[in-house]
Amino acid sequence: MTDLWVVIPAYNEAARITGTLAALRAQTDRDFSIVVVDNGSTDATADIVRRTWGDPPVEVIDEPTPGPGSAVDTGMRHAISCGAEILARTDADSLPLPDWIATLRARFDAGAEVVCGASLPRLDEHPGMLERVLLPGIHRGLARIGGRLPGNRGPEYLGPFVLCHGHNMALTARTYLACGGSPRRPLVAEADDVVLLNRARRTTAAVVRAEEVRVRASNRRLRQWGAIRTLLWHWDRRFRPETAEAVHIR
Repeated sequence: MTDLWVVIPAYNEAARITGTLAALRAQTDRDFSIVVVDNGSTDATADIVRRTWGDPPVEVIDEPTPGPGSAVDTGMRHAISCGAEILARTDADSLPLPDWIATLRARFDAGAEVVCGASLPRLDEHPGMLERVLLPGIHRGLARIGGRLPGNRGPEYLGPFVLCHGHNMALTARTYLACGGSPRRPLVAEADDVVLLNRARRTTAAVVRAEEVRVRASNRRLRQWGAIRTLLWHWDRRFRPETAEAVHIR
């Protein structure tokens, strides 16, 4: 088994996960393994992954507890049990660029313990100016503000607060285990990627924002909820849909 694993939490992503796996198979560095964590899907997500074969190898495992945090934690710990030393995460509707693994590995070779990469819109969704320019700028601004909030600063933090996206982040297995891992809570409760980042920051100073590590992500939530509700959702869940099921955009 390889030392680098990609963990993909998935919930009812039958229509898109094939594209994610194809993007991973197109990597220039193919020395990694993939584990897809089916988070209680009611569609054919798991069956599609199980029918997928080739190189890099793909596994599918189950995590019935709802929420990507639980699915990520199950996948990360499975990868570690298989010998993973570097844990990368993307989502089942995202498309890592062909050099994603290679640029991630270069950052870890240079001493990083946590790497948070850049998010670009999916081109097949025909993004407009809001999605290509304005929203990324707003996210960067919110990250700067977030780094000044009391909950994200203090002497307990060794590393910097950086903009992170759950579909494009990675960390070493030793940091993951030392910090306690991803929160096993519902998606509506909190941003599991920010919680994991803050847990890791208490463990290591080697936290980097790497703009050259790029993943194209879906903006389905933005298109369904609109810009204001989406930003409020990302800002400590100040907007929440009426039902838990409505959180999951398909």
